[in-house]
Amino acid sequence: MASSRFKPALALAALGVVFGDIGTSPLYTINTCFTTAHVEPTLENVLGILSLLLWLLTFVVCVKYVFNMMRVDHDGEGGILALLALASPSRSFGMPLSLGWLTIVVVAGAAMLFGDGIITPAISVISSVEGLGVATKAAQPYIVPISVAILIALFLIQSRGTEKVGRIFGPVMVLWFLAIGVSGAVAIARAPQVLFALDPRHALYFITHHGIFGFLIFGAVVLAMTGVEALYADMSHFGRAPIAFGWFALVFPTLILNYLGQGAIVLVDRSAFDNPFFALTPGPLLIPMVVLATLATVIASQALISGAFTLTEQAINLNLWPRMTVIHTSSNERGQVYVPAVNAALAIACVALVVTFKSSAHLASAFGLAVSATMLATSIAFYEVVTNV
Repeated sequence: MASSRFKPALALAALGVVFGDIGTSPLYTINTCFTTAHVEPTLENVLGILSLLLWLLTFVVCVKYVFNMMRVDHDGEGGILALLALASPSRSFGMPLSLGWLTIVVVAGAAMLFGDGIITPAISVISSVEGLGVATKAAQPYIVPISVAILIALFLIQSRGTEKVGRIFGPVMVLWFLAIGVSGAVAIARAPQVLFALDPRHALYFITHHGIFGFLIFGAVVLAMTGVEALYADMSHFGRAPIAFGWFALVFPTLILNYLGQGAIVLVDRSAFDNPFFALTPGPLLIPMVVLATLATVIASQALISGAFTLTEQAINLNLWPRMTVIHTSSNERGQVYVPAVNAALAIACVALVVTFKSSAHLASAFGLAVSATMLATSIAFYEVVTNV
């Protein structure tokens, strides 16, 4: 069973593994929300979109996942297949699960999470390399080759184990979250009226006064929660306590500050609307932020890669996946596993996506679909567990 005790080393490692995906969502979420809703960055619209983002993050991540779903585990393991194991009746070892409607829903959701595990490294890495184009146009022809090289290197280090990889990535993510939090706070000081977005009535007004776009914007808002399923699946790697501590102590408050800061900079400087995230750090700080963003988005891939390993082990135990080699990489944390065959398959698929699509924009629609479908399937399975078990 994964340890639930708080350990500082595990909390640092969790920052480098679990929160990379959700932690880099400010790079593209705000701009996508405005584009999807087809609205101008007026004060009313900025407050409405920010309020929607902040309260959905609060209810979905804090309340639904951290406070509730992460309290439900199967022998210390989280994720959609762990919920299926809890919801299924006792069976003899080696006997397959019955092919009921819940099994079909969960398997479909798990397949979407595997798809997310393929798309996330591809879109994260290529978007990070595209960020280098902010500094120089000369990098444009090298975006795909550099992305492929980074992906190969990322998958080559997976055999070292989740905790060791997390210790490498953890300090970088600490710096990332501090940077986006400080940059957001500075912008808020220039336009403190964005703090009114903390009032949920602005979110309600926005979705009820923009017709069909008030509904369609949820497809963009979900981008702020990419990685939340991996957060639950990766619980077996670190335990609930280190993940919850990292979220509330650092990740959640700095995300809130950055989203509010992006709204503030758009109100102060209309030209910042095209790229509000990088508009928070103008002048000599822009290049360091681009480099840090590049590192952070590469790290964002790790949560889904680790989650894919966990899902594979769970699927094997449930007789939903063929037997294959599963390597336990930690003597202390039972849930930290590495699956060589899955690692190789993910690497090949990610490289193929980068070579085929060549840009992060072309992958965005598939990304949102995979996240939404997995969250829906997990919610159904969780409901079955808490009401019938």
